[in-house]
Amino acid sequence: MDAAQQVHEQFLAALDAGTLRRRSNVGLAEAGLAPQRAAALLRSQMLSRQLDRLSRKLQARGEGFYTIGSSGHEGNAALAEALRVDDMAFLHYRDAAFQIHRAGRVPGETPAWDMLLSFTASAEDPISGGRHKVLGSKRLSIPPQTSTIASHLPKAVGAAFSIGIARRMGFEETVLAKDGVVLCSFGDASANHSTAQGAINTAAWAAFQGTPMPIVFLCEDNGIGISTRTPVGWIEASFSGRAGLHYIACDGCDLIDAWRGASEAADYARRFRKPVFLHMKTVRLYGHAGNDVQLVYLSKDQIAADNARDPLLASAALLIEEGVMAAADVRAEYDGIEAALLRQVELAIKRPKLADAAAVMASIVPPGTAAAPRPLAGAEARAALFADEAAAMDKPQHMARLLSWALADLLLQYPNAIVCGEDVGAKGGVYNVTARLHQRFGSARVINTLLDEQAILGLAIGAAHNGLLPLPEIQFLAYVHNAEDQIRGEAATLPFFSNGQFTNPMVLRIAGLPYQKGFGGHFHNDNSLAVFRDIPGIVIAVPCCGADAVLMLRESVRLAHEDGRVVIFVEPIALYMTRDLHSEGDGGWTSVYEAPGVAEIRLGEVGVHGVGEDLAIVTYGNGVYLSLQAQKLLAEQGVAARVIDLRWIAPLAQDALLAAVGPCAKVLVVDECRITGSQSEALMALFAEQAPGKPVQRIAATDSFIPLGRAATATLPSRDMIVAKALEMAGG
Repeated sequence: MDAAQQVHEQFLAALDAGTLRRRSNVGLAEAGLAPQRAAALLRSQMLSRQLDRLSRKLQARGEGFYTIGSSGHEGNAALAEALRVDDMAFLHYRDAAFQIHRAGRVPGETPAWDMLLSFTASAEDPISGGRHKVLGSKRLSIPPQTSTIASHLPKAVGAAFSIGIARRMGFEETVLAKDGVVLCSFGDASANHSTAQGAINTAAWAAFQGTPMPIVFLCEDNGIGISTRTPVGWIEASFSGRAGLHYIACDGCDLIDAWRGASEAADYARRFRKPVFLHMKTVRLYGHAGNDVQLVYLSKDQIAADNARDPLLASAALLIEEGVMAAADVRAEYDGIEAALLRQVELAIKRPKLADAAAVMASIVPPGTAAAPRPLAGAEARAALFADEAAAMDKPQHMARLLSWALADLLLQYPNAIVCGEDVGAKGGVYNVTARLHQRFGSARVINTLLDEQAILGLAIGAAHNGLLPLPEIQFLAYVHNAEDQIRGEAATLPFFSNGQFTNPMVLRIAGLPYQKGFGGHFHNDNSLAVFRDIPGIVIAVPCCGADAVLMLRESVRLAHEDGRVVIFVEPIALYMTRDLHSEGDGGWTSVYEAPGVAEIRLGEVGVHGVGEDLAIVTYGNGVYLSLQAQKLLAEQGVAARVIDLRWIAPLAQDALLAAVGPCAKVLVVDECRITGSQSEALMALFAEQAPGKPVQRIAATDSFIPLGRAATATLPSRDMIVAKALEMAGG
């Protein structure tokens, strides 16, 4: 017999025979749970169960798709009863009962219909628009999660942390209430993932120092991850003694005990503003997901023991013994839910589906945050901010100093903006780019984080959920790789899987790219942007000089604020302090700081240096610096070249680029990233497809990591390589 049908018939047989037994002797009155609320919880649990059964039938008919069920985890509905509707919830994929019960507390919500539209991948699915079967709801404060490996925990920690930060900032336009609590739920197997461990450590680290961290970590412990058993006692042993973390255990298969644990956890987090680890014992019925067959890795006795712990058996027994409902009433309610779902599902199957690629992709780029443009700061405020640096601002400066001033101006203009990262505070960052920001704006807006890139990005994503505008910093490009899923799997996917209802506005500043000599080798000189280039919807900005960096950073922050974009802002380390271009002392790579409102560089605008038509050198970042040097030497040998700075790596401004190279006889692509997986590959394809017949060649870095010392640039394009290739293309 089908596992779901077996559990279903077990429940009906126990109801009809009157053999149901409650798991606890504690009564509703003693537990402080009103009878009508207990009845509502049972209804939510039964609806979740019937939806699980129906989803399996839909799969068998070919009208439903891969799904992970909630059967056995229905005790999580107790959290929906204990928390407020405006407490943001980042949910485990087995938490349908939570969403159903929370929806029952909001007039006008139709959780069964909404989930049926999701099961059938209808374009009318109110959360994802038919893009994925996810739990989530804008009205219910449940951002959709697609993760099965706990990658949602860092942003939940960030959201909880942002409540106290916003309060200290005096920022009132937050999504979360000042006394709000954040819920983050996950399974016992996911608790072992490095992402979960890092997030829980971050919360405890903050709380240990007295930082407000009102979060409930709900670990739904069913004792197994797919087919791998969790050692008995492992979760309790791992988390019950953690510094800064309050541990509570409860039985999710017993409605009374689940309510006790849930209400205690919610109350503790709200009153003390500290993290809680709620260890809820659950049971997994049917198997992991889809057509998973438990008999392959569990014995019949083990499956029977799990089935006996079915929370519906205990919940129904509780209400019957307490006199809230008769067994016949429970049976009628359960059967009525099934009958109603069977009628609704036939309607859901017929609802419109996503019809084409354009429809699927419509939410990749957010529709905008509806945020009005921020007015520029007043002259008096700016004068006060820069009073002790006014004289220096009238003189040409290098990129690091100009970026520092630009960040200060942006923090002044955007009262909800925060800077966060390792050492960004009093130290001013490794390269002094965030110098004096902490002194000027305080620790609530310039936040020193612990040494964990997942925590930094999680803070940014979570803070954005609460209405803040994060400007996180990753010290070096190579450091982002251990946390890239926070960008790829969390920030970038959120508008896609929420049909544009949720966005993650942020500007992630990263010091990166090669040419920094004699310092650190690969981890400090990383010349690969491939990790970002294939992520749909994000913006990648790479300025080459201080003047461009200032204007492009302002545009990036505008894109985040007004359009909800995720922007990756890569700053070439080797050019931070560079002053000269052609000869020592010429100051050719410095500029005077441009005050806000005077000039701008919009997304998609390329930079064109020179009017030569013999050759177009297409490049970015350090490549612009080297190509301009080469341009001067080429002119001395009779080759008139123009240098085209891409500026924006993604989305690539194809029309602007083609127009810029149009008058030129030939094109040379100069790419400081590795030849395999670099931007040059896309550029070569673009010119082959859109400018056939125009000779195009490229220079890129070899497929190597970056060494230390004098050999640091041995694998990279150089000025002389550009000159030599250009002369070869020009015919000698």
